Amino acid sequence: KRDIKTSSMQHSLTGKTRLPGVGVGIGYKSTDVGVIPEDWDVKELGDVLKIRHGKSQHEVLDPDGSYPILATGGEIGRTNTPQYSKPSVLIGRKGTIDIPRYMETPFWTVDTLFYSEIEETADAKFIFYKFNLIDWYTYNEASGVPSLNAATIEKIQQSIPRLKEEQEAISPTLSDIDTEISQLETRLHKTKAIKKGMMQELLTGRTRLI
Repeated sequence: KRDIKTSSMQHSLTGKTRLPGVGVGIGYKSTDVGVIPEDWDVKELGDVLKIRHGKSQHEVLDPDGSYPILATGGEIGRTNTPQYSKPSVLIGRKGTIDIPRYMETPFWTVDTLFYSEIEETADAKFIFYKFNLIDWYTYNEASGVPSLNAATIEKIQQSIPRLKEEQEAISPTLSDIDTEISQLETRLHKTKAIKKGMMQELLTGRTRLI
């Protein structure tokens, strides 16, 4: 399923495969980022989003808060004072720089994690999946701990469907695959737990087969 998702991303996010009823009769053109549909444009990420810095969380910490405080490794606390409340794509500024995160609920980010303000002309979930195709370590600007620069991110060129409606149509297709992968992982985890329990019973003689 992960291989299928990767293939689907490569095809749908670059326009190699168009959704039914989309792009009928439309040809392709050569660009700096490869061959793309004629009704797609090559844009710098800065044309569709603005990268914003996280801030120290110490003044907004609240153990009973409604919103997560996020770092590159995940949630590190809670707050009732969100830093941003619209759908956003997050990417590590320092440390883990190759695992984009998508948030559509309010959140706070610390200094090691960038968040983005998405323009109205773009679909945030589509941009998130485009982030997943980028080899972020080619943009690493540090010899020690990996680091990204906001201006560098905004200069990265990507192919984007001219119509936001097409972006919005592509995103759910990939989201459905993500949901299925998550469900399979849950089943695998439960099956492993059942196996472990059965091993304990059978290999200690607590349960007999004959």
